[in-house]
Amino acid sequence: MRIILAVAFTAFSAAAAYAQTDSSTFFLQKGLEEKGKGRAMEAFKQFDKAYSYNKTNKDVVNELANSLLGLRRYAQAREKFLELEKLGDKSVDIYKNLMTLSFNMRQFPDVIKYAGLLKQANPNEKVAFYIGKAHYENENYGEAIKQLTVAMQEDPTNAESPYMIARAYSDMNNNKLAAPFFEKAIALQPDNARWMYELGLIYYAIPDDKNSLKYLLMAGEKGLKRDNEYLENLAIAYLNNKQFDKGMDILKESLNRRPSDMNLLNMMAEACYDTKRYDEAIGYWDKVLELDKQNASALFMIGMSYQKKGEKQKGMALCDKAIEIDPSLAKNRQKMEMPGGL
Repeated sequence: MRIILAVAFTAFSAAAAYAQTDSSTFFLQKGLEEKGKGRAMEAFKQFDKAYSYNKTNKDVVNELANSLLGLRRYAQAREKFLELEKLGDKSVDIYKNLMTLSFNMRQFPDVIKYAGLLKQANPNEKVAFYIGKAHYENENYGEAIKQLTVAMQEDPTNAESPYMIARAYSDMNNNKLAAPFFEKAIALQPDNARWMYELGLIYYAIPDDKNSLKYLLMAGEKGLKRDNEYLENLAIAYLNNKQFDKGMDILKESLNRRPSDMNLLNMMAEACYDTKRYDEAIGYWDKVLELDKQNASALFMIGMSYQKKGEKQKGMALCDKAIEIDPSLAKNRQKMEMPGGL
């Protein structure tokens, strides 16, 4: 009796397995028909049913993975492509999909892994950009620059490659090496206002005041938003290029937006002082003192402004008072007493 039952159970299991395989094939075919009609969601539903009956059929898993990819369900698609790899699929297509999906999902170690496997499967595949950007995101700047340099050769039209090299040099505080790669990137994307703005800041840091102003202006012309940060940096660029009136006009615009900004008030006061507009300078430093009554630096510069106006005694008294608050300002008095001082 036991032997008969065992045989019956085995036969039943085999029949069930066959039925599952048969059902999987049925829904796979239904999915392919829906796919042929361009009905992506219906095709996915059929492929998903096929998968529920047989999770080891490569054709089923492949169609389900690609269906999920087409529906932009990237995390699920990546999961199914990984399953397909475990089932033994070592094709170019699967490695390419796993590389790009890992890249889009910021799984950078996997980007490097599958880019390498893809290159082994097809030496003609261009993978250096993916590897380079993955290394950049992992802050491995030396390897990033190496790979992105290859990427520039693989695809000279991809502006992202020189841009990422520029960012890598910038992140290493090597702005002089960063600048020419920013320029190469902008040459390939001449309407990229954000990159122009970044290059303007790079030239400011070098410093190269002429080019800093040039690229900040270009960024504005290409549509970069004139937000507070942009206006402040543009004003500084004008002032650094001795274009005081333009710089001060922008500072006034910024102060209308941020009337209590201490940095802007000080910059405006200094610009007025440098252009011998001493009464205006005093006015702006007075506003600083209204906001911070113990601001010894502002008080000292008010004293300096009075002296420049010819009111020497009044100015010196204010400077003395400022030095009482902050003795370190005494060194500024020494500079003042030297030829060509403050």
